[in-house]
Amino acid sequence: MDTPEPVNTESNTEPMVESTESLDIRDESLDCHECRSCGYVYDPTKGDSTGNIAAATAFDDLPPNWRCPVCSARKKAFANIGPVGAASGFKENLGFGLGVNTLTPGQKNILIFGSLLVGLIMMLSLYGLG
Repeated sequence: MDTPEPVNTESNTEPMVESTESLDIRDESLDCHECRSCGYVYDPTKGDSTGNIAAATAFDDLPPNWRCPVCSARKKAFANIGPVGAASGFKENLGFGLGVNTLTPGQKNILIFGSLLVGLIMMLSLYGLG
């Protein structure tokens, strides 16, 4: 007959501390907001010079009567588009695509148009050989 294994009755006295590295906490107060009517992007790091809004003013801290400086839409017409320079796309997909998905929109533009320029130069150099 099998004997049961002894049960460890010692309690672990070390407190369970969750690593903050595994938590995905970010400050949403510095996220950019885009007007769904005209496409204007409110960047809290720049503020709004036309509305006398100082830099480093979060979107939630804007006065209730603040309007889009381009089309005069209300604050309700703005959608949170995330922080400046963040990789575009869904968070689940950032690990795919040979690392291209982790590029910011500006980096993607440089990659695309840089490749087109290199291709054009190569085509012109082949034309020059003929």
